[in-house]
Amino acid sequence: MYSAWTRTRSALIQLATRRLTLWYSLRYQRSHAAESKEPTMNELLQRAAALLRNSSRTIVLTGAGISTSSGIPDFRSPTSGLWATFDPLEVASVWNFHAAPERFYAWMRPLARQILEARPNQAHMALARLEAGHLIHGIITQNIDGLHQRAGSQNVLEVHGHLRTASCLDCHFQCIAHDLWDAFLTRGELPRCSNCGAVLKPDAVLFGEPLSYNTLRQSQEDALHCDVFVVIGSSLEVEPAADLPFLAQRRGAQILVLNYQPTPIDPRAAVVIHSDVALTLPRLADMLLGPA
Repeated sequence: MYSAWTRTRSALIQLATRRLTLWYSLRYQRSHAAESKEPTMNELLQRAAALLRNSSRTIVLTGAGISTSSGIPDFRSPTSGLWATFDPLEVASVWNFHAAPERFYAWMRPLARQILEARPNQAHMALARLEAGHLIHGIITQNIDGLHQRAGSQNVLEVHGHLRTASCLDCHFQCIAHDLWDAFLTRGELPRCSNCGAVLKPDAVLFGEPLSYNTLRQSQEDALHCDVFVVIGSSLEVEPAADLPFLAQRRGAQILVLNYQPTPIDPRAAVVIHSDVALTLPRLADMLLGPA
């Protein structure tokens, strides 16, 4: 009798133990599944909004991806990027410009037309709104299109230069380039120095040229002294601008990435959103500032 009860009691304990183990296992699996569930776009944008809302100083780095919706091609997309068709060291280097400025301008002509005819898109406008709302405090751009300023952004560092002016590599004369671009695009006239007659180079940084020391130094200072560093539309493949988010992260800044493709900083970022920035940035601005 005692032995039968003992066996029954033991069986009941084993059954209860198995059921309890199964219950804990199912609970863990459900909890783990909930934790590993991919966040929705709205959840990611809410996290990004919280980063900006709680930051006392936010710096933004933008690349070519922010301007593709304005009709300007990026450089490194496998099929549509400029470097998928051209070797940058052949067409966009300072050595090529010295050797054959006519060949440089032949390559530059369609790109210059696209840049000069482009208009700021919703992503540029959203950043200008965020700056006006004191939610971002500076933009470092790798682009030469000037669309941030045309959208209304005030604090912009152009690490790769711009097309607003042109300079003579022989006598160092510099001038406003608007009329020169107009003559080149409409009549094919190469921009020439009014001082010595040499062909002028646009003040965009070509391969083989150093970046502006002051602009780069200020960009590094901004990266070192921010709470949040935002990467927008950049593949982070061109140094030294590509190192800026890593510099910020090493000094304790949180990283927010908004880019269509993965970037090298993604594993270290607090929030990563892989989407069209012309769609996500306006939504982010609306969350923080209300509808435009």
